[in-house]
Amino acid sequence: MEPRVVIIGAGFGGLGTARALLQRGITDITVLERADDVGGVWRDNTYPNAACDVPSPLYSWSWAPKLDWQRRYGTQPEILDYIRETAAHEGLLEHVRLGVEVATADFDEDTATWTVTATDGATWSADLVVFATGQLSNPIIPNIPGELDGPTFHSAQWNHDVDLRGKKVAVIGTGASAIQFVPGIADDAAQITIFQRSAPYVVPKPDQAYRPLHHQLFSRFPALMAAERGSWFWLTERFNASLTGDSPISGPFLKTLETAWRANLRATIKDAALRAKLQPDYPLGCKRLLFSNEWYPTLARDHVDVVTDAVAAIEADGVRTATGELYEADVLIWGTGFAATDFLRGIEVSGPGGKLADTWTEGAHAHLGITVPGFPNLAIVYGPNTNLGGSSIIKMLEGQATYIAELAEALAQERVRTFEPRADVATSWDDQMQRRLAHGVWSGCSSWYVEKTPGGGQRITTNWPGQVAEYVERTASVDWAELVTT
Repeated sequence: MEPRVVIIGAGFGGLGTARALLQRGITDITVLERADDVGGVWRDNTYPNAACDVPSPLYSWSWAPKLDWQRRYGTQPEILDYIRETAAHEGLLEHVRLGVEVATADFDEDTATWTVTATDGATWSADLVVFATGQLSNPIIPNIPGELDGPTFHSAQWNHDVDLRGKKVAVIGTGASAIQFVPGIADDAAQITIFQRSAPYVVPKPDQAYRPLHHQLFSRFPALMAAERGSWFWLTERFNASLTGDSPISGPFLKTLETAWRANLRATIKDAALRAKLQPDYPLGCKRLLFSNEWYPTLARDHVDVVTDAVAAIEADGVRTATGELYEADVLIWGTGFAATDFLRGIEVSGPGGKLADTWTEGAHAHLGITVPGFPNLAIVYGPNTNLGGSSIIKMLEGQATYIAELAEALAQERVRTFEPRADVATSWDDQMQRRLAHGVWSGCSSWYVEKTPGGGQRITTNWPGQVAEYVERTASVDWAELVTT
């Protein structure tokens, strides 16, 4: 009997999983998407200058290489078009239901069935439920008292109706989005005040436009694009190994990047006081390394100011810091990132193991980042400990899709009725993750990779502590001895 599969989320992860299922002959697939289009983060983040920080040849599904990228680092519109076009070509869109926000998922042990319920009361029954909601899907705004009289919005919810020309703009946050959109609005705004909690490491971005000759060569000799993809993969794997301390060249590799950052800073920021503000106080790689050729030059402009004092309140006419100073603003833009460690946020999941949120009280964890004891026939894409500090997440998502498709195939062939990881296997996996992560660079500072737990401790719930190749190998096939099946 063909299993009914419900996938929640229509970004790279959800659509890629749907395609992997179709390749195994499983067609009863429903992809539920809360927005009005597919694309995930590339649909949501439409701020000025939005682009990828992973090279284009590496940032596409391996089974659908794009040969006509306009730039080495793809822009948001082009990546979204790629997702839409590929999903249409592969017949994935006919399985997608848009405008459906999932509220609950409940497992019935007697029927071995999940009931997925939307906020409007609509329900779907599934033999396998796949959560592909991502780690960067829910914008977070700090709990700072007060409200501005003018427009306020998060970078992932950009208000294109707001005309920034001649306006005083306050920007809170200096992460991966801010370093792109601040240069993108600098020519329009009369004044930009950036409130920085901690300075990021920003290194030059080796970007370039692909010329017609590139496209002709890639089209005529696809192996050239494959070779470029392979070269970038090799390089990013070295970066991954450096971050996790798994390489004998970790120190020199990071030192080279630090040298590039320092040279970039000195070359673009001549003012010593400003340069001092932009010096990170943590090891390179501990927080997300950023790539930009425009960030530092923009900060050096006369109408752009960097404030390092803590924000105390938002007032009608501006932002007040803890020192008591008020910085006037007509518009406030939050560049404060996402609730990355709050997995499956907004969805209440209940199974024989109770509520998943209770299971994850001390931090999210899942075997291979995919399955959780006590929650049969449930899988997660881009789950706990599957994010990367470097390289393309798509390769990780493809590994997960392959693993999930094999689980679904076993249901289809009626070799199993239910599956879930053995508790001891899942515990051993989580212990291994945290032990390895404790030796990597991410344990050395506070960042969105790290979750504070109610017990007063902390754990890294987002990142994978190894190289992509290792993860792909671990998920290439299901080790049924690791699972409890009925």
